[in-house]
Amino acid sequence: MSNSTLSPASGVSPSRDAVLALDGITKRYDGTTVIDDLDLTVEEGELLTLLGPSGCGKTTTLRLIAGLERPDAGQVQIDGAVASGPGTFTPPERRDVGIVFQEFALFPHKTAAENVAFGLKDRPPVERERRVDELFELVGLTEQRESYPAELSGGQQQRVALARSLAPEPRLLLLDEPFSNLDVDLRVEMREEVRRILKEAGVTAVSVTHDQEEAMSISDRVAVMSDGTIEQVGTPEEVFQHPESRFVASFLGHASFLAGEVDAGTVHTGLGPVDRGQVHGLTEQYDGADIDLLVRPDDVTAKPAEGGANGRIVNRRFLGPTILYRVELESGDVVGCMHNHADEVPLDERVAVELDADHDLAWFPRGARRVADGGSDTDAGR
Repeated sequence: MSNSTLSPASGVSPSRDAVLALDGITKRYDGTTVIDDLDLTVEEGELLTLLGPSGCGKTTTLRLIAGLERPDAGQVQIDGAVASGPGTFTPPERRDVGIVFQEFALFPHKTAAENVAFGLKDRPPVERERRVDELFELVGLTEQRESYPAELSGGQQQRVALARSLAPEPRLLLLDEPFSNLDVDLRVEMREEVRRILKEAGVTAVSVTHDQEEAMSISDRVAVMSDGTIEQVGTPEEVFQHPESRFVASFLGHASFLAGEVDAGTVHTGLGPVDRGQVHGLTEQYDGADIDLLVRPDDVTAKPAEGGANGRIVNRRFLGPTILYRVELESGDVVGCMHNHADEVPLDERVAVELDADHDLAWFPRGARRVADGGSDTDAGR
């Protein structure tokens, strides 16, 4: 088995601009499959996030890319060369991959500058100093270069850890739950800062998180994972607005499924008729079919009413700026509805509910797990 440098790829043809390609990756622990035949490519300069709940396999995937785990099947390619595959394994230190760990892992006895310079020992002193200066300028910490980690805030420590990972100019950067140890306000600030730093550095990066808002806000593309497989890959807008499975729809935000029946150019629902033109990809071949429309809380309005009421408030969640209501319709469907925090409706109140979406709606065939594709239901009942 090869155990040195990256080997030329054979039999696989990822995009010519792909820095990373995973082809049929499978990983098992004690006979249990945790990654199942996973395919993924990451393009030059792209920031892609692996998003999913705990136990979905996202961190294992990151470890397989880094070379901290070996796949049981499939190939990991970096710049078109095989890093892991049948008969081939390149150790982590030879993959030209940087890692930002969840705990930052800074050396407490070294200054910020010494931490950043740690991976540059083989470079001439002048070049090493120039690179450290560049990175402190990039991350906005020129005044903190002689500080020790204990003297830095959480956000500053994270930027030092990021600078240290970028110092050797890796071909690929991996970020393992990079914001999970920060408080809420700092987390939001650092998302913007880290994205800026990565884009200015021009680095290709793969991040891992279970936080939907984080993934949406920092990523060029998101790969949503469940049970060791990728459910969908796309831009944040694509996966949110046009989810390909019920899991993706539900995981990316408050999702309600409104039963409907297609009749010619109209979908009849418990909230009234919906024109077929407002339903994404619903073709004439589905006339007469039973479907479920995906509606989110901002698609629905609910106002107190005596006459004309078609629903009842059954639950409320105060979220600060907004209140999320669950409304049971006369049809039996339950939908979410978001109101301004000052616009309060009592529990058990009868309300008039309307569909007020200003965009096309996603849909699923009744009983199918995934959206219809090319005229056929996929993974129904899976």
